[in-house]
Order: sequence, then C-alpha cells, then structure tokens
Amino acid sequence: MSTDFQVKLTADFLQADGTQTYQDIGLALLDKAPDLSYTYFDTHKSEISPDQLIATDAIICLTPRVTKATLASADRLTMISRFGVGYDSVDVDACTDADVLLTITAGGVNYSVAEAVMTFMLAISHNLRIKDRLVRNGAWDERSAYMGSELRDRTLGIIGLGGIGTALSGMVNGFRMKPVIAFDPFLPKEQAAEIGVELVDLETLMQTADFVSINCPLTNQTRDLIGQNELALMKPTAYLINTARGGIVNEAALLDVLKNKQIAGAALDCHEVEPVPEDYEIAKLDNVILAPHAIAWTNEMFRDLGKIACQQTIDLSMGKIPLGVANKAVLDKPGFQSKLNTYASRA
Repeated sequence: MSTDFQVKLTADFLQADGTQTYQDIGLALLDKAPDLSYTYFDTHKSEISPDQLIATDAIICLTPRVTKATLASADRLTMISRFGVGYDSVDVDACTDADVLLTITAGGVNYSVAEAVMTFMLAISHNLRIKDRLVRNGAWDERSAYMGSELRDRTLGIIGLGGIGTALSGMVNGFRMKPVIAFDPFLPKEQAAEIGVELVDLETLMQTADFVSINCPLTNQTRDLIGQNELALMKPTAYLINTARGGIVNEAALLDVLKNKQIAGAALDCHEVEPVPEDYEIAKLDNVILAPHAIAWTNEMFRDLGKIACQQTIDLSMGKIPLGVANKAVLDKPGFQSKLNTYASRA
C-alpha cells in the first residue's frame, strides 16, 4: 500500500531558513510509521487558510488560529492536533461541524508549567528582577530597600486543580509552605483531599492565599474571572501568577491594583493581547515579571508534547481514536466515522 496518510505541521515549527526551531518534537515516531508522510506548511499565517489543508489528513498545530473559514472546504481533513493543552485558538464547534477531530496533548505540559510557576514564585518574592538591575546599574548600595520574602509558611492558592495544578501542589512540599488551597468547581472535595489540597470558594482563596496561581482554561465562564472585586480581596503582601491564558485576569483591574501597591506584585506569562503592545502599561512596573507566553517552554516539554501529538496522528492513520479528544461530539458523526473507517480499512 502506498503512503497515503498526509500530516502537515504548521510553519511556526521552523526557522525562517527552514531549519527546525526545536530540538525534538517527536518526529522520530512519524519517521517510523508505515504508510504515513509529513511535511510543513509553506508559510506561517496567524490563521490557517483553507488552501493549506489541501490533500491533508491531519495537522499538528502550534500557534495559528483555526476558524470556521479555515475549515470551509476541509473535506479530507480528519484531525487537528493542538500542540499544547489550551484550545481557545480553535473554533471547536466548527471542527465538529466539519467532521474534524480536535485533540490536545493532555498531560504533556503538567510538569513544565508547574515548574515554571515555581520559578515565578521564587523570582518575584525575592525581587530577582530588581536585584539583577541593581547590579547592572551600579546601584549595589540600594539592595537593603528590596528585601525579599520566603515561601516558607506561605499559602499557595491554585485556581484550577487539573493536571498542572495537581503537579504544582506537590512541588511546593519541599518549601515548607502551608497546606495548599484550591478553587475548582468541577472537582470533588474528596479527590482534592487525596492529594492534600483543600477546596475552597474563590472569595476565600483570594483572601487567604499569599500566591494565587491561575491554572484553568479560558472559557466563557472564566473570562474576567479575576477582576476588580477579586483582586480587592487579596492581601497587600500577596502575588498573582498567571501561566494559563490572558483574558482570565482583567488587565485593567490588575494594572490598577499593581500601580497602587494594593498587592505585592504579579508574574504574567499570558496577556490579553499577544504579542503585547508597545505601550503595555504593566511592563513599566517594577513589581511585575513578564514572559512571552513561553515561561514553560523547555526542550523537555516540546519533546513530550511532540511524542503525544505524533502518536495521535499515527493512531488516527490506523483507524483508532487517539487520546486527548477535545470535541467528543464528533465521534458519533457519520462523516467522521466514514473517514475513520477509511483509515482502518487501509491499516
């Protein structure tokens, strides 16, 4: 049987000269897969266009958006593997309507993002950014004005106790912190208790936590979840950390409390507008650490995500439902089942 299952990766996996940007994204798995070939999009677009999907069975997508217009003529396309766990950049309903399976690389980011939150917690509470500047600017004698605070005896509050939040709750054990608290309306208290976390309501978390770590997805329900009222509940010594998605935190409200020193500071990997505008007001503040939605990007994380995404495409090419399905409603659609049966009959 000829190689017929066609996989395409978005062009943002490549440098401008066509070389691979990342050390390992699991392509060795695809190289060994029978009756499967892969290539990259010719150009990078912020939104995938219909012409890029011609003669394509599956795509592995890093950053481009997928909209209804993207899928307007995607008769052959059967799967979009989102390289990560967030999928707010993908029109899920449009995928289902087009008989296209949407998968995420579930579990692949848990350790890396949790470690990144710990990095933020330590850096911001010890004024790392400011102390680095003191040395570079020859202001050594100003160091006493920027005393840090330890994690010891502090409380971590996690918003969203999924895979990342669970990994994070375990990481803090070695820092002699108080028991972790979390807000997650979808998780039973008994399940949280099994990992030593107490579930509380959002108001209690905001009032109690010394570090508020946001680890929930961006949905209609979580947009502006942390706004003026919630931020006003925080201690003046507390820090806000967002490694989830911009839009969960209302940035205008956050800017206000940071400028007025109503909270101690914030560490933000995610922003309402990305890339951030040149006049980004939050970037002018000393009590903020920023990252370009990449604080958790490590060679190890991309290796793990790549292995998951590549295995998903291999499974589909053999007529199997891969792990990590985000739109389970598509599984029962006759159009999707017809595509799947075609692959199964070739395997």
